[in-house]
Amino acid sequence: MAIDYNERIPNNVDLADNRRLQRALEAWQPGYLDWWGEMGPSDFSQADVYLRTAISVETDGWAHFGHVKMPEYRWGIFLAAPEADRHIAFGAHKGEAVWQEVPGEHRATLRRLIVTQGDTEPASVEQQRLLGLTCPSLYDLRNLFQVNIEEGRHLWAMAYLLHAHFGRDGREEAEALLERRSGDVDKPRILGAFNEATPDWLSFFMFTFFTDRDGKYQLASLAESAFDPLARTCRFMLTEEAHHMFVGDTGIQRVVGRTCELMKAHDTEDVAPHGGINLDTVQRYLNFHFAVSIDLFGGEFSTNAANYFSAGLKGRYREEKIEDDHVLATAHYSVPKLEGGVISESEEAALTVINERLRDDYIEDCEKGIERWNRVIRESGFDHVLRLPHRAFQRAIGQYREAHFTPEGKAIGDAEWSARKDEWLPSEAERAHVISLMQRVVEPGKFAGWIAPPRRGINGQPIDFDYVHLG
Repeated sequence: MAIDYNERIPNNVDLADNRRLQRALEAWQPGYLDWWGEMGPSDFSQADVYLRTAISVETDGWAHFGHVKMPEYRWGIFLAAPEADRHIAFGAHKGEAVWQEVPGEHRATLRRLIVTQGDTEPASVEQQRLLGLTCPSLYDLRNLFQVNIEEGRHLWAMAYLLHAHFGRDGREEAEALLERRSGDVDKPRILGAFNEATPDWLSFFMFTFFTDRDGKYQLASLAESAFDPLARTCRFMLTEEAHHMFVGDTGIQRVVGRTCELMKAHDTEDVAPHGGINLDTVQRYLNFHFAVSIDLFGGEFSTNAANYFSAGLKGRYREEKIEDDHVLATAHYSVPKLEGGVISESEEAALTVINERLRDDYIEDCEKGIERWNRVIRESGFDHVLRLPHRAFQRAIGQYREAHFTPEGKAIGDAEWSARKDEWLPSEAERAHVISLMQRVVEPGKFAGWIAPPRRGINGQPIDFDYVHLG
């Protein structure tokens, strides 16, 4: 399915055949561009960036690479190709034909799901808007901008669904997506993780590894939806989301690799005086970002999640590969449960712990990435091991939110938490040190001293390619 770039709004949804919808989106477009100008990457509107642009939604040859000024990027609306004779795969409507229009009884719920997902997209751009000023290399600067551009397009995808299927309510919600601001006291973004500051590149890499990985699982769940336009939208968004996680995964690998080089060169684990980031610091940043990100899955025991599943609105990760009846009326699933200050495994009705099953899939995926980081440490000759904290650590949502736990999952009191939290979370001094390292490097092929070069360049280009023309 090719995309027509001659249109004012590039799309593969035959927008030209729906003049009313086209006019509504063209009326929304100036507000989007104003938002990008205000909240997009700071000070880089005239830079030519080596960006990937979607030209098709087919698996092969779907993207074009070339230097583009970001304000001139052709954002648009791209849905994955329709699946012939697709039927609902789960819930009470299993086996029925998928919906092309929103059923009236699910209108409010679907709108809320789309708005919540849509709100995360501009939020991450806002969180990252100043990072270009302290980029460790042109390679990394380009990757930041690619993430930003695609988050902007994902906002377009959600705004399209709101305009196309929810009438005046949808148009108002799409406007509100441009009005909220990450971290704003009066108009914050909907989810807590998207109001956190991202003041440095270590935080950015952690965000793209952990928080964008949450995005992967949320999008994959929505890609199972009985509402076919939402499912098709999310399937294509997942194609772009993979790069965001790659940026975080390889970014941390490179930080860890450079730290190991400095540990060898100076025969010390404390590389901070030598312009590096200690592995203990990496662990504390990891702890923080993991805890913030797993909160995004919601409470462990959730009537809302059960209702979404039963109604066919939101499935599980890779729903059709799971070997059960996909209805879950009598099924059970084992989850950790906090009772009397003790965490133990409990068999619960599978419908009520949909969120926790998705969190399990997410944690397993995160473990694979951390093993790649640990392999770098082992191959450098050190026995330090990075670990995911326990899922109960530093939680603000769900059954653990009123208690304190160590990264190993041991319950502790308020006094011990206050005395020891800087062992487990970045202190103000530690964050200040990381920020002090954020010195801008923009000579092609050169990298800041706290991060190693990547193994290869982008799209077959050399590492010293001029990825961003700063002018």
